[in-house]
Amino acid sequence: MSVDNASAQREAKASILMVQGTTSDAGKSTLVAGLCRYFAREGRRVAPFKPQNMALNSAVTSDGGEIGRAQALQAEACYLAPHTDFNPILLKPNSDTSSQVIVQGKALSHMDGQAYFGKDSQGYRTKAMAAVLDSLSRLQRQYELVLVEGAGSPAEINLREGDIANMGFAEAVDCPVILIADIDKGGVFAHIVGTLALLSASERARVKGVVINRFRGDVALLQSGLDWLEAEIDKPVLGVLPYLNDLHLDAEDALDARQVTQANSRFRVLVLVLPRISNHTDFDPLRLHPDIDFRYQNINEAFDGQPIEADLIILPGSKSVRQDLATLLDKGWDRAIKRHLRYGGKLIGICGGYQMLGLAIEDPQGVEGEAGDSDGLGLLPIVTELTPNKRLAQVTGSLRLAGKAAEVSGYEIHCGRSSLLSKAAKPLTLTSDEGNHFTEGCLSQDGQIFGSYLHGLFDSPEACALLLEWAGLSTASTIDPQAIKQAQLDRLADTLAEHLDMSRLGAILASGN
Repeated sequence: MSVDNASAQREAKASILMVQGTTSDAGKSTLVAGLCRYFAREGRRVAPFKPQNMALNSAVTSDGGEIGRAQALQAEACYLAPHTDFNPILLKPNSDTSSQVIVQGKALSHMDGQAYFGKDSQGYRTKAMAAVLDSLSRLQRQYELVLVEGAGSPAEINLREGDIANMGFAEAVDCPVILIADIDKGGVFAHIVGTLALLSASERARVKGVVINRFRGDVALLQSGLDWLEAEIDKPVLGVLPYLNDLHLDAEDALDARQVTQANSRFRVLVLVLPRISNHTDFDPLRLHPDIDFRYQNINEAFDGQPIEADLIILPGSKSVRQDLATLLDKGWDRAIKRHLRYGGKLIGICGGYQMLGLAIEDPQGVEGEAGDSDGLGLLPIVTELTPNKRLAQVTGSLRLAGKAAEVSGYEIHCGRSSLLSKAAKPLTLTSDEGNHFTEGCLSQDGQIFGSYLHGLFDSPEACALLLEWAGLSTASTIDPQAIKQAQLDRLADTLAEHLDMSRLGAILASGN
């Protein structure tokens, strides 16, 4: 290769294709993940991108930041480590009216927030779009294809003026768009036609085709509707994707609350769903486990006083720990937990759930809302102080319970610092990605209660088996969640290869607009 050709290759920018949806949960995240795996298997240097995400499921990146869980999954589909440039703006709701803003992996402090939102700021959209375009520019220099996921719907009239997540982004970078719609919920033709009708002329022209998702049955029965649709919108239907039963991939944010009862289940796990539950993907391996009857319990429903049918109860992470703890107490679920323990059940608290198990949660700086202190459940000898500096780290190490040890890996993502007030066992010996060695977690003196900041406890097959053995499931089956995830990504890519018009999609990419 000549010097001139090498220079031209370095200066070439990646092609961009954006997937937008007619509604939330239309299948944008899944379609982008499948396309990422499809093109990566074809040998393309491909990367995912989501300009702005709103989600409580997040992941720690290789460069020490935080992005949406869906973009971490899409990175895996590309055989890449997660990076903050894949999701430069992440909004994590604190309440119904406020969110923590994470810019290129780092949460804004109060002072940073004033720079973005205060009276002297230049406006959120200007600053956020600058971060979005900065991250995109780096990706375009490193990859040959960037697959972009929109957020919600592009036809939200009240959000159009400040939009950086859908057509506002597409117009700014001049990229083609494909629109995906979910037929399983009904009204798919109205969703597509209505969405396009609410776009401006330039935005409609930017949409190069539509994809219909989650179709059940014989597609030939849909053909007359497809013919009408193509004539009505003057755009091609690029494919009709079948409903994929038992597709197990990390959820962006929505929680699938269905009970999972395996055919030979012999162990009952109950996860208490907090109002602002975070990182519920922690429990996907338990939902897939052949020995487990898995249930979620919404704690907004008051505890009815009946015995809890569970061998193991788990308190998950929370974006607003003190508020969720207050709800748990108000609805009586503290009584349910203590009754469960009296009858010999086991209890695990992860991240925010771990903090709730302690003696107190102190928030002197108002990190999660109004400053103040809250009494914890008093089940572990720890006190937690919430601090504005969030800890983000990927870790590896070992878990020791009941005289046995297992390798473990995962990540920490929290604002609190917990201190032990009395001697207690710390079951985890960990090494962070920065090379720091430390012990972590807490085990109650009676061995019934285990708490830790570590997300991903159940992702490591050996650690999952050890935790279940400690909780009472002897000779548990061993599953490999990572292998399952990779197989599911390949299954998704195979489905797209069969049901999408890849030649037409390639022509859209080649045209670039």
